[in-house]
Amino acid sequence: MSPDPTDEPGTLERALEATLFAAEEPMSVEALAGHLGGLAHGDVREALGLIEARYRARGVHLVERAGRWHFETAPDLAHLLRREKEQVRRLSRAATEVLAIIAYHEPVSRAEIESIRGVQTSAGTLDVLMEAGWVKPAGRREVPGRPVIYATTPDFLDHFGLASRRDLPGIDELRAAGLLDPVDEAMESALYGSGRFDQDDEPDEQQSDEDDTAHDEG
Repeated sequence: MSPDPTDEPGTLERALEATLFAAEEPMSVEALAGHLGGLAHGDVREALGLIEARYRARGVHLVERAGRWHFETAPDLAHLLRREKEQVRRLSRAATEVLAIIAYHEPVSRAEIESIRGVQTSAGTLDVLMEAGWVKPAGRREVPGRPVIYATTPDFLDHFGLASRRDLPGIDELRAAGLLDPVDEAMESALYGSGRFDQDDEPDEQQSDEDDTAHDEG
Protein backbone atom coordinates (compact mmCIF):
# COMPACT_ATOMS: atom_id res chain seq x y z
CA MET A 1 0.00 0.00 0.00
CA SER A 2 1.41 3.38 -0.99
CA PRO A 3 1.91 5.91 1.84
CA ASP A 4 -0.76 8.52 2.46
CA PRO A 5 0.47 11.76 0.85
CA THR A 6 -0.96 13.75 3.74
CA ASP A 7 1.61 12.04 5.99
CA GLU A 8 4.36 14.15 4.41
CA PRO A 9 5.28 17.32 6.33
CA GLY A 10 3.20 20.28 5.22
CA THR A 11 1.06 18.27 2.83
CA LEU A 12 -1.98 18.11 5.10
CA GLU A 13 -1.99 21.90 5.42
CA ARG A 14 -1.82 22.26 1.64
CA ALA A 15 -4.66 19.77 1.20
CA LEU A 16 -6.79 21.65 3.72
CA GLU A 17 -6.05 24.99 2.03
CA ALA A 18 -7.10 23.60 -1.35
CA THR A 19 -10.25 22.01 0.07
CA LEU A 20 -11.39 25.14 1.89
CA PHE A 21 -10.55 27.37 -1.07
CA ALA A 22 -12.75 25.28 -3.38
CA ALA A 23 -15.56 24.67 -0.87
CA GLU A 24 -18.89 26.37 -1.57
CA GLU A 25 -19.55 26.86 2.15
CA PRO A 26 -17.63 26.68 5.45
CA MET A 27 -16.64 23.17 6.55
CA SER A 28 -16.39 21.54 9.97
CA VAL A 29 -13.40 19.55 11.18
CA GLU A 30 -15.43 16.38 10.79
CA ALA A 31 -16.33 17.20 7.18
CA LEU A 32 -12.73 18.07 6.32
CA ALA A 33 -11.42 14.89 7.91
CA GLY A 34 -13.93 12.79 5.98
CA HIS A 35 -13.24 14.60 2.71
CA LEU A 36 -9.52 13.89 3.04
CA GLY A 37 -9.94 10.19 3.65
CA GLY A 38 -11.00 9.81 7.26
CA LEU A 39 -8.10 11.56 8.96
CA ALA A 40 -7.92 11.93 12.72
CA HIS A 41 -9.86 14.98 13.88
CA GLY A 42 -6.96 16.02 16.12
CA ASP A 43 -4.56 16.10 13.17
CA VAL A 44 -6.99 18.24 11.16
CA ARG A 45 -7.49 20.68 14.06
CA GLU A 46 -3.73 21.01 14.55
CA ALA A 47 -3.17 21.66 10.85
CA LEU A 48 -5.98 24.25 10.77
CA GLY A 49 -4.34 26.02 13.68
CA LEU A 50 -1.05 26.21 11.78
CA ILE A 51 -2.78 27.57 8.68
CA GLU A 52 -4.74 30.11 10.73
CA ALA A 53 -1.50 31.41 12.29
CA ARG A 54 0.25 31.56 8.92
CA TYR A 55 -2.51 33.71 7.37
CA ARG A 56 -2.91 36.22 10.22
CA ALA A 57 -0.73 38.85 8.51
CA ARG A 58 -2.04 38.22 4.99
CA GLY A 59 -4.86 39.66 2.90
CA VAL A 60 -7.13 36.72 3.66
CA HIS A 61 -7.63 35.01 7.00
CA LEU A 62 -8.68 31.50 7.94
CA VAL A 63 -11.44 31.84 10.53
CA GLU A 64 -13.74 29.57 12.50
CA ARG A 65 -17.39 30.44 12.90
CA ALA A 66 -19.69 28.15 14.88
CA GLY A 67 -17.31 25.21 14.45
CA ARG A 68 -16.96 25.68 10.68
CA TRP A 69 -13.85 26.98 8.88
CA HIS A 70 -13.50 29.23 5.83
CA PHE A 71 -11.28 31.89 4.29
CA GLU A 72 -12.40 35.51 4.37
CA THR A 73 -10.97 38.92 3.54
CA ALA A 74 -8.88 40.50 6.29
CA PRO A 75 -11.10 42.96 8.16
CA ASP A 76 -8.87 45.97 7.43
CA LEU A 77 -9.11 45.27 3.67
CA ALA A 78 -12.84 44.61 3.43
CA HIS A 79 -13.47 48.14 2.13
CA LEU A 80 -11.52 47.31 -1.03
CA LEU A 81 -14.03 44.65 -2.02
CA ARG A 82 -17.19 46.36 -0.84
CA ARG A 83 -19.80 46.84 -3.53
CA GLU A 84 -20.53 50.41 -4.49
CA LYS A 85 -24.21 49.98 -3.65
CA GLU A 86 -24.87 48.40 -0.30
CA GLN A 87 -28.18 47.30 1.06
CA VAL A 88 -28.72 49.01 4.39
CA ARG A 89 -30.64 46.84 6.83
CA ARG A 90 -32.11 48.74 9.73
CA LEU A 91 -33.77 46.81 12.51
CA SER A 92 -36.49 48.31 14.64
CA ARG A 93 -36.03 48.34 18.40
CA ALA A 94 -38.42 45.41 18.65
CA ALA A 95 -36.40 43.32 16.17
CA THR A 96 -33.14 44.24 17.89
CA GLU A 97 -34.53 43.16 21.27
CA VAL A 98 -35.88 39.88 19.87
CA LEU A 99 -32.52 39.14 18.20
CA ALA A 100 -30.67 39.84 21.45
CA ILE A 101 -33.01 37.62 23.47
CA ILE A 102 -32.62 34.74 21.01
CA ALA A 103 -28.83 35.14 20.99
CA TYR A 104 -28.50 35.11 24.79
CA HIS A 105 -31.23 32.56 25.59
CA GLU A 106 -31.50 30.25 22.57
CA PRO A 107 -33.28 28.12 21.78
CA VAL A 108 -36.44 30.01 22.76
CA SER A 109 -40.06 29.95 21.67
CA ARG A 110 -42.10 33.00 20.72
CA ALA A 111 -44.00 32.72 24.02
CA GLU A 112 -40.70 32.70 25.94
CA ILE A 113 -39.53 35.77 24.01
CA GLU A 114 -42.78 37.53 24.91
CA SER A 115 -42.38 36.52 28.56
CA ILE A 116 -38.94 38.13 28.69
CA ARG A 117 -40.00 41.29 26.83
CA GLY A 118 -43.33 41.60 28.57
CA VAL A 119 -45.15 42.44 25.33
CA GLN A 120 -46.48 40.52 22.34
CA THR A 121 -44.08 39.85 19.48
CA SER A 122 -45.51 39.95 15.98
CA ALA A 123 -44.74 37.20 13.47
CA GLY A 124 -43.36 39.91 11.20
CA THR A 125 -40.54 40.67 13.65
CA LEU A 126 -39.32 37.08 13.51
CA ASP A 127 -39.80 37.04 9.74
CA VAL A 128 -37.47 40.04 9.38
CA LEU A 129 -34.76 38.28 11.37
CA MET A 130 -35.14 35.05 9.41
CA GLU A 131 -35.07 36.94 6.12
CA ALA A 132 -31.79 38.52 7.23
CA GLY A 133 -30.45 34.99 7.77
CA TRP A 134 -29.63 35.59 11.43
CA VAL A 135 -32.38 33.49 13.02
CA LYS A 136 -33.81 30.08 12.12
CA PRO A 137 -36.37 27.61 13.49
CA ALA A 138 -34.55 25.07 15.63
CA GLY A 139 -37.21 22.43 16.20
CA ARG A 140 -40.12 22.32 18.62
CA ARG A 141 -40.33 22.44 22.41
CA GLU A 142 -41.60 19.13 23.79
CA VAL A 143 -44.46 20.67 25.77
CA PRO A 144 -48.20 20.86 25.06
CA GLY A 145 -48.71 22.57 21.74
CA ARG A 146 -45.11 21.83 20.69
CA PRO A 147 -44.24 25.47 19.92
CA VAL A 148 -41.49 26.28 17.42
CA ILE A 149 -38.21 27.35 19.03
CA TYR A 150 -35.71 29.74 17.45
CA ALA A 151 -31.92 30.01 17.44
CA THR A 152 -29.24 32.11 15.78
CA THR A 153 -27.41 30.96 12.64
CA PRO A 154 -23.73 30.81 11.62
CA ASP A 155 -24.47 33.86 9.43
CA PHE A 156 -25.35 35.78 12.61
CA LEU A 157 -21.96 34.92 14.11
CA ASP A 158 -20.20 35.74 10.86
CA HIS A 159 -21.95 39.11 10.45
CA PHE A 160 -21.02 40.22 13.96
CA GLY A 161 -17.51 38.71 13.85
CA LEU A 162 -18.11 36.11 16.57
CA ALA A 163 -16.47 32.70 16.65
CA SER A 164 -19.22 31.37 18.92
CA ARG A 165 -21.96 32.58 21.28
CA ARG A 166 -19.37 32.54 24.06
CA ASP A 167 -17.97 35.69 22.44
CA LEU A 168 -21.20 37.66 22.95
CA PRO A 169 -20.42 40.80 24.99
CA GLY A 170 -21.27 40.97 28.65
CA ILE A 171 -23.20 43.80 30.25
CA ASP A 172 -20.02 45.65 31.35
CA GLU A 173 -18.65 45.50 27.80
CA LEU A 174 -21.90 46.90 26.39
CA ARG A 175 -21.79 49.77 28.87
CA ALA A 176 -18.10 50.50 28.16
CA ALA A 177 -18.80 50.62 24.42
CA GLY A 178 -21.68 53.04 24.95
CA LEU A 179 -24.15 50.57 23.48
CA LEU A 180 -26.47 50.47 26.50
CA ASP A 181 -28.36 53.63 27.34
CA PRO A 182 -29.71 54.28 30.85
CA VAL A 183 -33.23 53.75 29.52
CA ASP A 184 -32.21 50.22 28.54
CA GLU A 185 -31.90 48.94 32.11
CA ALA A 186 -34.99 46.81 31.53
CA MET A 187 -33.26 45.17 28.56
CA GLU A 188 -30.27 44.44 30.80
CA SER A 189 -32.58 42.57 33.15
CA ALA A 190 -34.16 40.68 30.26
CA LEU A 191 -30.84 39.54 28.80
CA TYR A 192 -28.98 38.69 31.97
CA GLY A 193 -31.70 37.84 34.45
CA SER A 194 -35.22 36.58 34.68
CA GLY A 195 -36.90 39.99 34.92
CA ARG A 196 -39.64 41.26 32.63
CA PHE A 197 -40.16 44.61 30.98
CA ASP A 198 -42.49 47.04 32.68
CA GLN A 199 -45.15 48.39 30.37
CA ASP A 200 -44.09 51.93 31.37
CA ASP A 201 -40.61 51.25 29.99
CA GLU A 202 -41.97 50.32 26.57
CA PRO A 203 -45.02 52.49 25.87
CA ASP A 204 -44.77 52.17 22.07
CA GLU A 205 -43.46 48.63 21.81
CA GLN A 206 -46.61 47.09 20.36
CA GLN A 207 -46.55 49.70 17.60
CA SER A 208 -42.89 48.85 16.86
CA ASP A 209 -43.74 45.21 16.28
CA GLU A 210 -46.61 46.20 14.01
CA ASP A 211 -44.21 48.42 12.06
CA ASP A 212 -41.98 45.37 11.49
CA THR A 213 -44.93 43.48 10.06
CA ALA A 214 -45.85 46.34 7.75
CA HIS A 215 -42.24 46.66 6.58
CA ASP A 216 -42.01 42.94 5.95
CA GLU A 217 -45.20 42.89 3.92
CA GLY A 218 -44.15 45.96 1.94
